[in-house]
Amino acid sequence: MLIAMSMLALAGNAQDSHSLFSPNGKINFQLSVVNGGISYSAFYQKKEIIKSSALGIDGWDHLNLHSVTTAKKDTSWKPVYGERNIVLDHYNSAVFSFWKNNNERQVIQLEVRAYNEGIAFRYCFPEHPAGSSDIVISKDLTEYAMPENTSAWFTDHAQGEYRLLPLKDWRGEAERPLTLQLNNGLFVSLAEAKVVDYCRTKFALHPAKPNTIVCSMFDKVELSAPFETPWHVAMIAEKATDLLQNNDIILNLNDACAIKNTDWIKPGKIIREISLSTQGAKDVVDFAVKRKLQYIHFDAGWYGYEYDSTSDATAVNVDPRRNPKNDLNLPEVVQYAKQKGIGVFLYVNQIALAKQLDTLLPLYEKWGIAGLKFGFVNVGSFHWTQWLHEAVKKCAAHHLMVDIHDEYRPTGFSRTYPNLLTQEGVRGNEEMPEANNNAILPFTRFLCGPADYTICYYHRPELKPRLAETQNARVLKTTSMHQMALSVVYYSPLQFMYWYDKPEDSKDEPELEFFDHLPTVWDDTKVLDGEIGKYITIARKKNSEWFVGSITNNDARDIKIVCSFLPAGKKFKATIYYDDPASTVRTKVAMKQIVVNSKTVLDAHLLGSGGQAIWIRPI
Repeated sequence: MLIAMSMLALAGNAQDSHSLFSPNGKINFQLSVVNGGISYSAFYQKKEIIKSSALGIDGWDHLNLHSVTTAKKDTSWKPVYGERNIVLDHYNSAVFSFWKNNNERQVIQLEVRAYNEGIAFRYCFPEHPAGSSDIVISKDLTEYAMPENTSAWFTDHAQGEYRLLPLKDWRGEAERPLTLQLNNGLFVSLAEAKVVDYCRTKFALHPAKPNTIVCSMFDKVELSAPFETPWHVAMIAEKATDLLQNNDIILNLNDACAIKNTDWIKPGKIIREISLSTQGAKDVVDFAVKRKLQYIHFDAGWYGYEYDSTSDATAVNVDPRRNPKNDLNLPEVVQYAKQKGIGVFLYVNQIALAKQLDTLLPLYEKWGIAGLKFGFVNVGSFHWTQWLHEAVKKCAAHHLMVDIHDEYRPTGFSRTYPNLLTQEGVRGNEEMPEANNNAILPFTRFLCGPADYTICYYHRPELKPRLAETQNARVLKTTSMHQMALSVVYYSPLQFMYWYDKPEDSKDEPELEFFDHLPTVWDDTKVLDGEIGKYITIARKKNSEWFVGSITNNDARDIKIVCSFLPAGKKFKATIYYDDPASTVRTKVAMKQIVVNSKTVLDAHLLGSGGQAIWIRPI
């Protein structure tokens, strides 16, 4: 419920300051107006987390604060799917209205929200009294002046490696979210929310001000008032795990679901069909049924060479480099899959999407396709950001779910259009990263939303002899158990399983029962423990069952898993899956069952680059 609290009219003060506190009183946003310029600072329990920093966009000068309207909201909403089935939305807000050059016809606003989880603000352009007016924004002047000795988990592109760096000598601009470690022990993550009709903004270092992060817009934006910029977000936490636990702030800053009937949106597990042949596809469908997956996916090549502008995505014409026989009967496979209860996703490259989108979508709906994976999308610019989100809206009109691949990173749009199930924008198994990378991602990339990491299981030389004979082969640098644990640790409503694997790679290992029963969306999520770049343990609940995943970095580690997330007074059967070099199973995974309750503390030994998974069911 949103309650307007007060409105204060002001009269062009040369100097003014205002404070906005989070509902629990721990976070304090302070705004200062001095000689026509505005700045802010932020505190957590009186500890300075953002020092006095500039606010505004180009053209914001000679401002006079005219009025302040405050409000508060304390409500909840139910997502179509998510990491939890109820999302709390609790904040205090203020809208600061400014006159430019003391002209009451030129009104611009700063909207600020203080959550218990952090702060968010955006720049607003109300409707002009004389009607619509064009606004051109080419520079975002927002700064984040951080305390000395702040470090950042830096990567310069969405699928890049992270490094912990001081706030100096960055090579390039930082992707969002940008997670910061403060010398006082607190954590801050800078992000964007609701980047829909705008361009992407990355982070760079101020050329003259030490320890100061500035915003770098991809290109200029031209819009007509009324409109608002995307939200600037600073997530704030005492522990790094709380950043992930409280990442609903990104969804809360987006509009409610715009799709009236969402019954057709069905998250699930999916496997890639590699052969691009009718029989190979039917074999994958059979494997999906056997292993309780919900979808199969035809990857690049089914309609020709994806980078050829003449390739026609309205017809099946297999790239001869993928299958020289060109014997894929897609309608037959779709019908076969439908009879088995399996849906079909199709990959389409940006080239074909940009050229044929309005033709493809009604055609694919007619074919009975469940969803699309957009490939090699253009990201960052004002034009392509608008195009991409409009394409997702168009997919919704044709009952098609979406997975966006490559450099796109989410800013919460899946709340408004939940047919956008997931996206890449992550250094996943297409790069086959080390476990160190995987232990960083929950505290960085996954703060802004789900990621399609493309989990593998068998892609190791000792399990696939042909890999050992292939130079420069992409092979797992983790244990298979690490990958199994990632299926819990990494949230993705559309979870790709067995990415580089084929049905014949599986020998029905007993631990696959964990994958078989694993959901992809949840009733509740608890981030139990972890440190950035070292390890993490997450427990997720669906109905009355819990699934727990723990991973470590390249180093072996002993951890404890406290089962206090379980309801008190009840007993549960826990099946624990873990790395065991002495296991007779070729994946070197062992299993054991024990009885647990809310007071149980489990000891786990994680091999270097390894992991552990637990399936907990009521007795």
